[in-house]
Parts: sequence; structure tokens; C-alpha cells
Amino acid sequence: MVVQNSKATFLTTLTAYIALTKPKIIILLLITSIGGMFLAQKGMPSLSLIVLVMFGGSLAAAGANAINQYLEKDIDSVMSRTSKKRPLVSESIPSLHALIFGLFTNLIAFGLMWILVNPESAILTIAASVFYILIYTMILKRRTPQNIVIGGAAGAVPPLVGWVAVRGYEGLFELGPAICLFIIIFVWTPPHFWALSLILKDDYRLAQIPMLPVVVGVQSTKRSILRYTIVLVAITLLTYWSFSDVFGLVYLSSCCILGAFFIWYVVKLLRTDGINGAKKLYLFSIAYLGVLFIAIIIDSVLFGV
Repeated sequence: MVVQNSKATFLTTLTAYIALTKPKIIILLLITSIGGMFLAQKGMPSLSLIVLVMFGGSLAAAGANAINQYLEKDIDSVMSRTSKKRPLVSESIPSLHALIFGLFTNLIAFGLMWILVNPESAILTIAASVFYILIYTMILKRRTPQNIVIGGAAGAVPPLVGWVAVRGYEGLFELGPAICLFIIIFVWTPPHFWALSLILKDDYRLAQIPMLPVVVGVQSTKRSILRYTIVLVAITLLTYWSFSDVFGLVYLSSCCILGAFFIWYVVKLLRTDGINGAKKLYLFSIAYLGVLFIAIIIDSVLFGV
């Protein structure tokens, strides 16, 4: 009986720590970092390098997410989406333990990347965590509706990490294709997150977080989503034409097809009253980015571009 109780307690604690890391978010970050690796290699990088980058990136992202929850416990406690799911709100994990866990995993990630991959990838990895925690979480989120526009830079770093993990730092110009991937994710983040914020606008208002729908209203947010989506699709196409020797036809086809669907979803949302269609747009935006980077991987493996 004691053994069963101990096992149940261990599993409950383990589940709480997994929730603390926000694993669903980490998956998309890993796909984009792997895309950067394949693009840099123009083929398949070594399996050991892929595993190291994935493991190091997962640790850093998990730690940053844990610290984010530590800093936003008061916000999570009043939002219906998170009030019962976040382990710090439910007190499944002591807040101090979450902070220590977050700091410790980031230190391990930095050391692992520095020693087993290269210093450049380690610096970029820890820089993304610091930016997410300090700039987005601590400074921007509670102060400005442009929080996600600027703060989204943290989530755009993984392709750069993947690129320099394979090739190191060869100069700013040589980073051109990876910088394009950074810009794509940077511009993708606002329409993706604003679609979610439309769904959660009442929660954000209750938590006094100045997300765009709370500050400017639903229709203005929809128009902002459309503007950013059009710019996003244009940038993905411009990326191909600027580096056609690096990006292949699978990527180009994906840009055209996915971009057309993305704009269609946004226009449909804009023509609908209220927030009907926001959830479909939000889910599609996740698929959009994932498939776009999978297209890069396919191009690299099949055609060496």
C-alpha cells in the first residue's frame, strides 16, 4: 500500500513537472531548430548532433517556461484556461522549486551546448531564454499590447541555433538563410498569438494584461492579423527568391499553398462577427509553421537544397 502511494505521488509530481515545461510549445520549437540544421547541412546532419541540439533546446525551453510560470502565477490563477491546469496555481509544485528547476535546466542546456556542440549555439540558446524571461515576461507582457510583437523574437531563435550548430559562425552574411527563418517566425508570431488572444480576451482583461484585443478591440485585432499575415506570406516568398540556391521547390510550393490558406482563414475571420473562426485560425497557424519547416527538411534530404 505504501509502495502504491509512493508510486502515485511520484507520477503526480512527474506529471506536474512535465506540465511546468509546456511540452506542446517545445515541439514546434524543435521542428524549427531541426529545419535550420537541415538547411545548413543541405542534407541530413549527424544523428548525434540532432539529438544533442534537440536535448539542449528542450532543456532550455523547459527551463524558460518554468520560470515564466513562476513569474506569472498571479496571471495564471485568474485565467480560466490555466487556473486549474498550471502546477504552481494548483500547488502541485512549490513555486521556489519551479524557479530552481528553470534555472538549473537552462544552466545544463548552456553547458551541454557549449561543450558538446559549439559556443555559438550555446550563446544563442541561453540568449533566447533570457530574452523570453526578462524582456517578454518581466518587461513587455504587462505593459504594452506590442508585447508579443517584440517578445516573439525569443521563439524565432531556434533556426539560428540549428544553423550555427551545424556550421558555426561564419560571418553575418553567411547567416542570411537562417536570418530569413528567424524573420519568418518573428512575423508569424503576432497573427498566431493574436488569434489565441481573441479567444482568451476576457481572461486577459480580467488579468489586466494589455493584449491587443483588450486594448484595441476585436475588429482592429483582426485587421492587424491580416496585415501581418500578408507580410508573412510575402517574406516567405522573398526568402525563396533571395536564396533560391538554398531553398527548394518543396518549400516554395508550401509557401504558396499554405500562405493562400492562411490568408483565406484570416479573411474569413475578418468577415465573421465576433471571434468565430479564431480557434481554427490559431490551430492552422501552428500547422502552417510546422509544415513549412518540414518542407525545408524534405528539400534538404531529397534535393540537397
